[in-house]
Amino acid sequence: MRRVIVIGAGAAGSMAAIFAASEGADTLLIEGTRDGGRKILISGGGRCNVLPLRVDESRFVTDSSPNLLKKIVRAWPLAEQRAFFEDTLGIPLEEETESVKLFPASHKARDVRDGLLDYARKVGVRLRMESRVVDIAPVNGAWEVTVDDGTVLKAEAVIVATGGLSVPNTGSDGAGLNMLKALGHTMHPTYAALTPLTTTDAAFNGLSGISLTVSLTAKSALQQATWRGGFLFTHHGYSGPSVLNVSHVAVRARAGHAPSAKVHVQWTALGEREWEEALKPHGARTVTGALRAEMPDRLASALLAKAKVEPTRPLTELRRDERLRLIDILVRGDLPWHGDEGYKKAEVMGGGVALSEIDPRTMESRRHKGLFLCGEVLDAFGPIGGYNFLWAWATGRSAGVSAAAMAV
Repeated sequence: MRRVIVIGAGAAGSMAAIFAASEGADTLLIEGTRDGGRKILISGGGRCNVLPLRVDESRFVTDSSPNLLKKIVRAWPLAEQRAFFEDTLGIPLEEETESVKLFPASHKARDVRDGLLDYARKVGVRLRMESRVVDIAPVNGAWEVTVDDGTVLKAEAVIVATGGLSVPNTGSDGAGLNMLKALGHTMHPTYAALTPLTTTDAAFNGLSGISLTVSLTAKSALQQATWRGGFLFTHHGYSGPSVLNVSHVAVRARAGHAPSAKVHVQWTALGEREWEEALKPHGARTVTGALRAEMPDRLASALLAKAKVEPTRPLTELRRDERLRLIDILVRGDLPWHGDEGYKKAEVMGGGVALSEIDPRTMESRRHKGLFLCGEVLDAFGPIGGYNFLWAWATGRSAGVSAAAMAV
């Protein structure tokens, strides 16, 4: 029996190791931290959103071919992934139909992390924790993996599942990306994705703690993203699903990948016509009363100030130019942003190894035989809601099965 070495015991790496061992390979899983799977533990507010309830492949973001991405995702259908967790790992999943997410029924992310690593041990995976890989090199048709204590390990196949740059305190330091780049892989520019945005706008900074459902559109010269969902004012700016899911457009523009990016917000479910109706004269009702019927009081006051409309103004006295200016802010208002929280708060990294440089059926590098890639090192990410775990599980499984076929 020949060896497969998996580098990184996160979501993708754990899955890759499980399938490599299950297919009969002598499998060693190397992890830099003492326990592994730390992003799993903090995901979903400690509950771990294992999978989406449904998959819309168009929601993934990549600078590579969308067709390649679809082939990779479809290699392990959602229903089969769910069955693996429930039937093989014995982790019951619970549907949240409103958010279209699947969580462990226990609502404990630790059950997912421990379930993966326990099952890996059960099928014969050997774990080497607190060992950081510092180099991988092809030697005489095989691979040499050097760890930080100077030990050189040999294997017929190596799976790189080191993650990207997001949430560095979980162990993601970009080392795997550097090793892959040194091996000649093409890297699409990396950037923080699914990260909060910041602002210096005094009016909005005073709204910390307010949450509501909005529609956001971020647009630059290169790309556009629109999302309707939760929005939260923070002490430094904005967060919530709607913000995180469009933030990559703003982040890339700020990094110089596009000249600029604008973020526009529709503050309520009401469109232009509905607001025209709501702002028609109605008894003694004031403009503040009309807005407060649809949104939190403090936000209503802030938007009226931006529109330069006196809050106590009766609707009967609201001038046409004031009405039009206010409606414009309500349905397509400019959301002032001046920065982002970066990798520290990012749920995932955008960019990475070009998908054209891997075989979508096997996850094997097209540049080096016996080298497999999975998870966040690859140029793809999805919205919050389990998409990035789905990507990790699917790519990890394909890499594990294929690496084992080469090694056994």
